[in-house]
Amino acid sequence: MIHIKSPQEIEEMKRAGKLSKEALRFAGTLVKPGVTTKEIDSAVENFIRLHGGIPTFKGYYGYPASLCSSINDQIVHGIPSPSTVLKEGDIISIDTGATVDGWVGDNAWTFYVGAVSDEAKALCEITRDCLHDAIEQALPGNHLGDIGFAAQSLAEKHGYGVVRDYVGHGVGHDMHEDPNVPNYGKKGRGVRLQVGMVIAIEPMITLGDYASHTLPDGWGVVTDDGQIAAHYENTLAITKDGPVVLTADDLGADCIMQGGESD
Repeated sequence: MIHIKSPQEIEEMKRAGKLSKEALRFAGTLVKPGVTTKEIDSAVENFIRLHGGIPTFKGYYGYPASLCSSINDQIVHGIPSPSTVLKEGDIISIDTGATVDGWVGDNAWTFYVGAVSDEAKALCEITRDCLHDAIEQALPGNHLGDIGFAAQSLAEKHGYGVVRDYVGHGVGHDMHEDPNVPNYGKKGRGVRLQVGMVIAIEPMITLGDYASHTLPDGWGVVTDDGQIAAHYENTLAITKDGPVVLTADDLGADCIMQGGESD
C-alpha cells in the first residue's frame, strides 16, 4: 500500500533527509587511498548519532553496518570491513540512511578514490545525470514508467547497462515502502504519481552488462562481468509544485560530490 504524506509530514521528513545528506557528505570527506571502509562506517555512525539520528541501516534485516560501501564492480549493499582498504583509482558508492523522529532519509553517491580513469568518470557523471533526469519526471499525473524511462534512455544512449534486480522505493516511517521505483520503463506506464508520495530514486548503472549476483555474505551485489557500476540516490516528495528533494542540505541537493570534495 502506498502511504500518502501530508504537507506537515513531508516537512518533518526534511530533518531526516538533511541529516542523511550531511552524513553522506561527511563520508565523502573520508574517502581517500589507505582508508578502510570500516573506518568510514564507524565515523558515519558516530556522526549520525551525535546529530540526533539513528543509523537506519544498522540491524535492518540483520545488516551489520551503518552504511553500504560498494567498490568498483559492487553495485549496492557492500558491507564495510576493516580489511577492505580503498585504493587509488577505485570508485565507491556510499549509501547512508538516517532516522529522525521516526522518519527515514535515504541517499547515495559514488565517490572517486584519488585519481580515477576517464571511463569511470564518464560512468559516474552519466549515472548522476540519470538521477537528475529521473527526478524531473516526478510530477503529479506522470507515471513510474516516466521516471524509469528517463534514467534508462540516458544510460542506454551512452551504452551502459541499467540494473534490473534492484530498484528505488517508497520512503516514510519505513525505509522501504511501496511503490517500487524501477530505473527502467515505458512512458505512461505503471503507478500514477500523486501529490504526497515520497520516493527514493536511485539509478544503478553498469559499464557493461546489467546482470548481477549476490556475494556469499548475502548482501553485496556485484556485476556478473566484473565491470564497474555507479549508484546515486535521493529521497524526494511529489508536490503540486513538482518534486522536492528531501535529502538536501544547506549547500543544495544537486551539488556535485566527488572524491570527498563538493563544489
